[in-house]
Formats: sequence, structure tokens, C-alpha cells
Amino acid sequence: MKQVNRNTVSKGRKLSVILVLGTLIAVGPFSIDAYLPAFKQIATDFKVETSAIGFTLTTYFIGIGLGQLAYGPLMDRYGRRKPLIAGLILYIITSVLSAYAWDVNSLAALRFFTALGACAGMVASKAIVRDLFDEEQVAEVLSTLMLIMGIAPIIAPTIGGFIIEYYHWEMIFYGLAAFATLMLFNVVFILPESATPNRATSLRPIPVLREYWTIYKDKAFFLFSTARGFVIGALLGYVAAAPFIFLEYFDMEQSDFAIIFGSNAFGLIAGSQINRLFLRRFTTFQITYVVSVLLVITTLFLLVHLIAFEARFWMVYPALFIMMTFIGFQNPNVTALALRPFTVRAGSASAFVGAVSMIFGSFASWFVASYVTVSLLPLGIMLAGCAVFGHLAIEVFRVKYARGYAFAKAYLKHPYIQTKRNRWS
Repeated sequence: MKQVNRNTVSKGRKLSVILVLGTLIAVGPFSIDAYLPAFKQIATDFKVETSAIGFTLTTYFIGIGLGQLAYGPLMDRYGRRKPLIAGLILYIITSVLSAYAWDVNSLAALRFFTALGACAGMVASKAIVRDLFDEEQVAEVLSTLMLIMGIAPIIAPTIGGFIIEYYHWEMIFYGLAAFATLMLFNVVFILPESATPNRATSLRPIPVLREYWTIYKDKAFFLFSTARGFVIGALLGYVAAAPFIFLEYFDMEQSDFAIIFGSNAFGLIAGSQINRLFLRRFTTFQITYVVSVLLVITTLFLLVHLIAFEARFWMVYPALFIMMTFIGFQNPNVTALALRPFTVRAGSASAFVGAVSMIFGSFASWFVASYVTVSLLPLGIMLAGCAVFGHLAIEVFRVKYARGYAFAKAYLKHPYIQTKRNRWS
């Protein structure tokens, strides 16, 4: 397919590209949320505790993290489409094989390789957005992708719950393979190539590591990718803990779990879309800073409740909903801020920011599987810790690079304010 760039692609074509990228980036969360309602059924078949199935989430997150590091240089060297197509084919094959897993370890291993395929879409989506849209549009487009991606956590548990009610858990993985097949069709026939293959990009380990180190040394990338890592750590830690929180601790039915989990996912969508409106009046960094403070307040409130009282649904659930809403703001913003310094190396930078996040997410899911087995207090500690340390990374950037007048000046330079000032003058 002919290569396009931000100057030649039409608005209509960009809209179709955004829709395809949104479904591609949704493959990852859909792969997680669809089989969460089946944890009990899988655990019964494998004769283990429900919490043990959380290990399959940990290996999935590890695969997502490592896979993104590999796809970065591949997409810079060969363009975005070829590695993406290869990743989707790997995803389809391993999803089908997951239906034949015989114990936790075999399923965990297959989920690792499924993640290697799924992360191709995650890397390609962010890189293509960076290729085709201007710097000031990136956060807004990523928020649009969050809207599409956010549908996955709402419908995936419902679909998974429906499947295990009438069929068996293996059908979930057949469904994931069918979904990825549709995505493969969209990539082949709709998604254009947005980057010129750079044959100078080395695939040898030492040059690749040197390239990533160069990216990581960029102060803005380091601080905002770290902040994003803690945000995603909180998100994925909650996802890993959700079956225990609602199915076991609060003893809900699977149908109720799908509603509660979906409503929290709706909070994620709402945050990302309200963020788009705020971006028209404030800079990306200003929104990021304020939301990071609100995340700290929300998670500390939850932690204090879990320390002082026995966990109550009507205190825990609203706190988690508010947290998810703020994460909906934060995820596209810190991603855009981390990628802003890069153009030529957008593929590698996109991969690295995703890998950093998944390292945090892997630790969070492991922590949840290991310690959130009786009480919700460890979950509260983990969520509050992620919020506090994420805010510290953003605070360091503010103190060093955006303090005082510079912080206010960012608002004055915003295109919305400049337009208003031109009208007034």
C-alpha cells in the first residue's frame, strides 16, 4: 500500500485510520478483560485457587513489555505495517492454542506469546498517530483512541460472562482469535503505511539498547514515561484485582461483576473524552499536573478507608470509579508528553514508553496475585503508591522545567488562548 504522511492524507482518511487504530489498541485490553469472568471456571478445571490464575496476567504483561521493545526498531526499520501484520498472525495462532491449555503454566506461557502479538497494535497505533498528526493534536487523537479502546473493558467482561454461561472458557480464546482476524483484514486493506522504512536502523542488540538508552536519557521522556508507568501500574493492578474484589471479597454474581467492571471502564472513557474538551483551553502539561494531584487525593482516601474501617462496597467502588476517570485523563496526556521530543525515532520511543508502562504493570499484577488474597489493604497501598510516585515524577518536571512564570506562560502560549487574544486585540 502506498505510503502517506500528515501533509498528504485527507481528513476522511485520517478518520478511518483513527477507527482502525482504536480497534488495534483495544486488542490488548480486550484480551485481558474478556477472560476475567472465567477465572473461577479456569481455576476449577486446573484445580487451583482463583488467585493463581492471576499468574497468566503477569506473563501477559511481561510479554507486552518485552514485545514492545522488539517492535520499536522493527517498525522504524521496516515501516509500521509489516511488523503489525506479523504480530496479529502470532496473536491469532496463540489465542487458538490457549483453548487447549492443560494447566496454569501452559496457559501462562501461551498468554506470554499472545501478548507478543498483541503489543504490535499498541506500538503501531501510537507511532502512526505521531506520524500523521501535529504535536498539539497527538494528545487529542490519543484521547479519541482511548474512547474506542475504552469500549473493550465495558463489553469484554459481558461477552466473556455470556460465553462461560452457555459454553466453556475455551470459547473465549476462539472469540479473541476471530476478533484479531477482523483486525488483520482492516490492517491489510485499510491502514496505510505512514513511515518510510529506515534501513539504517540496526536490529542488533547492542545498537538497539544504545538507541533505547539515548531515548531514555531525554529528561522529558524519562519523567513522563515513569509517570505513565505508575498510572498504568495502578490501572493494571486494579484489573488484576477486580475478580477477587467483586467476585470473592464482595461475593457478587458474574453478571453483576460485568456491570461493575464495565461502569469503571466507562469512567475511563469519560475521563479521556472530558480531557479532549479541557485540551482546547489548557495545555497538556497543566491538565496532567492537576489530575496527578487529584489521583493522589483519591487513592489516599481509599487507603485511609481500608486502614480505618472494614472495606465497604459503597466506599471502595466510588473511589475506584473516580480513580479510573482520572486515569482516563492521564494516560493519553503523559503518553503525548513523553513522545513529544521524537519524530524520526517515534517507533522506538512509542515502543519504549509502552514497555516501561508494562514493566510497572507486570509488577502490579504480580503484587496483586501474591498479596491481594484476603484483604483489600495491599491493593490500597499499591494504588496510593503508584499515584504518589507518579505525581513525584511530574512534580520534578514542573520544578525543573515549568515552575513559576514558565508554568503560566504555557497557558498563554496555548492555541486557544492565542486565538482569543487575537480576537480581543
